[in-house]
Amino acid sequence: MKATQEWTAGEIDVLARAVVRAPSVHNTQPWSLELPDGEALLFERTDLALPYHDPLGRDRAISCGTAIANLELGMRVLGRRTSLSLLPDPERRDLIARVSAVGGLVPTDTDLHRYSAIARRRSYRQPFAKQSVSDYDVKDLLAAPGTDGVQVVALRTEAELAALAGLLDYAATVLRQDRGYQRELALWTIRDERSHRHGVGVAGGTLTQTPLPWAGLVRPSTPLPDPVALADRLAGETVLLFLTSGDTRLDHVRAGIATEHTWLTAVHTGLAAAMQTQPLHLSEVRSGLIERLGLSGYPQLLMRVGHPAGPVPQSPRRSVNELLRPE
Repeated sequence: MKATQEWTAGEIDVLARAVVRAPSVHNTQPWSLELPDGEALLFERTDLALPYHDPLGRDRAISCGTAIANLELGMRVLGRRTSLSLLPDPERRDLIARVSAVGGLVPTDTDLHRYSAIARRRSYRQPFAKQSVSDYDVKDLLAAPGTDGVQVVALRTEAELAALAGLLDYAATVLRQDRGYQRELALWTIRDERSHRHGVGVAGGTLTQTPLPWAGLVRPSTPLPDPVALADRLAGETVLLFLTSGDTRLDHVRAGIATEHTWLTAVHTGLAAAMQTQPLHLSEVRSGLIERLGLSGYPQLLMRVGHPAGPVPQSPRRSVNELLRPE
């Protein structure tokens, strides 16, 4: 990559590090970045596919959306006003976003707070502390996305949580017995970073050993509580459901952008979170949520939010050199 008047080496480092810290399905980090004069181009890496977990590439598009959110924040803290174009070139389907610098900008406090949260964001798959999330914080989380076509709802009523618990129990039972899914999960679970074939993935230390199927990544040995007990546990957490007005690739990217803004807001307020998409790949679960909860959109992901009960370990990240596309 050549140096340009628009992006200094330091600025390139800021933008690249913001992108590599975005959350992604199985921590695959399925994106690459180009930084031509005054622009940032984010590309989808379709070679990092999960045919059993994500056969349609929905989670990969959501993951790219989270990276776009971080990329825009990085540009704004560098003093650039941004113009975002999603899926801008029908001839280049791997080009997910073009973010252009269109002038100067003084970053807002919200920009600065969310950007500073990027380095502290982790996937928290352990049980939360007993302290509940305040109504004030929940209100801020629901207002955080600011993304067209994306709605976030908090599942709180006894009926909502009972319906969710039943569907999560069903999904966990199916995924626990799915050999293809389990093989794929094992391939992307890191026990030894030095010898792991992908270099990135889900760090084994981040996985819970307690019966928490709603935390995702259900394995054959994961014990499953009955739906009544699961609903009771869900009642002690804050569960957010992200909905989109449509179910296209563009909707999935937008859902990812909204997810990251919500997650970074949670981190800034001292909360931890993890997103879960696995159950929603089962059509019975997705349609069941729509019918039982009376939803007016398409459910794309669940996010559990709470106060961390301990340190949140970090999964490995790709190097900046692996992220940047050669010219």
